[in-house]
Amino acid sequence: MLRKSISKVAALTIVAIVIVIIVVAAALFTIGPAPSPSPSPSPTPAKKYKVAILFDVGGRGDLSFNDMAWLGAERASKELGVEVSYLTPKSLQDMIPLLESLSESGEYDILVLIGFLWTGPLNQTADKYPQQKFALIDATTGVIRDNEVDILFREQECASLVGIIAAGMAYELGGNTIGAVAGMDIPPLWKFHIGYLFGAKYFELKTGKKVNFLWQYTGTFTDTQAGYTTGMQLLQQGAKVLYGLAGLTHVGMFNAVIDWNKEGKGKAFAIGQDASQEWYAPEYIPLSGAKRVDVAVYTAIEMVVKGTWKGGIITLGLKEEGVGIWDLDGVEWFAELAKETGQLKDMTPDDVYNTVKSLREQYIKDYVWDLVNELAEKIKKGEIAFKTPMTHEEYDAIISELLKGNLNAALEKGSVT
Repeated sequence: MLRKSISKVAALTIVAIVIVIIVVAAALFTIGPAPSPSPSPSPTPAKKYKVAILFDVGGRGDLSFNDMAWLGAERASKELGVEVSYLTPKSLQDMIPLLESLSESGEYDILVLIGFLWTGPLNQTADKYPQQKFALIDATTGVIRDNEVDILFREQECASLVGIIAAGMAYELGGNTIGAVAGMDIPPLWKFHIGYLFGAKYFELKTGKKVNFLWQYTGTFTDTQAGYTTGMQLLQQGAKVLYGLAGLTHVGMFNAVIDWNKEGKGKAFAIGQDASQEWYAPEYIPLSGAKRVDVAVYTAIEMVVKGTWKGGIITLGLKEEGVGIWDLDGVEWFAELAKETGQLKDMTPDDVYNTVKSLREQYIKDYVWDLVNELAEKIKKGEIAFKTPMTHEEYDAIISELLKGNLNAALEKGSVT
């Protein structure tokens, strides 16, 4: 059931938090020694698969998207025995040369490309190296190739549930405005935008309570100051709940929400995304959306190791547990691992768990959870399905209709009345 289901950050603190993510991954996916194989007169050495993970130019340390990709690759290293290398291009211009160099080397069984920014470079490279397998995570080139698998997420599904909850919390906080601090204006964020707005309008439709909606692109996933500034601007416009959709940038948004509360400007909450981020400031972050980039990365690597490779497009949504809302068990798990690295200096993991649990019980009412579960079931059963805009014009049109209250404009299957 789905219900189960920073003060400004100095540079040193950011570095420290990145360490948390590293230790988290190692701790989660550490397993016991594998049993010794039975003696064989003519043992055949097992193939050692080599994998290269290519982050986007933002690289590690975003506390969400790229770090979740790292988690999935580390899991594959532990469970599947693959050898993993991690690379980050120095700039956008460095992407194609890097991709070509790795492909020409023939060293890697699969190159896993993290994020939309790899789409163009891959389209210019994949056909030149038909023997090289590529996995593009969270984007698609739009071309079906035998040597390429694209793994996408149905972000609308996750964001729609978050939109309902954000709207409900805003009312409990004495307002009716919710907002989002987004990264770059790219297709995955279009889907988050559509879903989040859809959820807010679904809440409005079902309850008759008006919801004001704010959305702001920052143009970056790596600038905490931009996130802080944008977050403050939205709070000044009356937002009671802010959804972070900008990687490391939205850590700055967290800072803004914390300062807003501590400076007595009003009570407001933040919502995290991708990894469970409640532990970061549990008094002010009662919820995080889950986007399991780790599952996507692991899935791509597993296809190579187990010989089930098939080029094409795979999508992960609520039904496949590729997206959702982090439950309290997930919140506690991340808090425990944060404690191990000394990040929870004034709280224990139990404190985090109990704080988040208490916030959810106080500010997310039963009728809100009922709406969340109602919509989630419709999605899982395939009764409704969201459109995926192929162009910016189509995206703009959907948002325009949603703002007017036409929820069905966001759907390619089913209807909401």
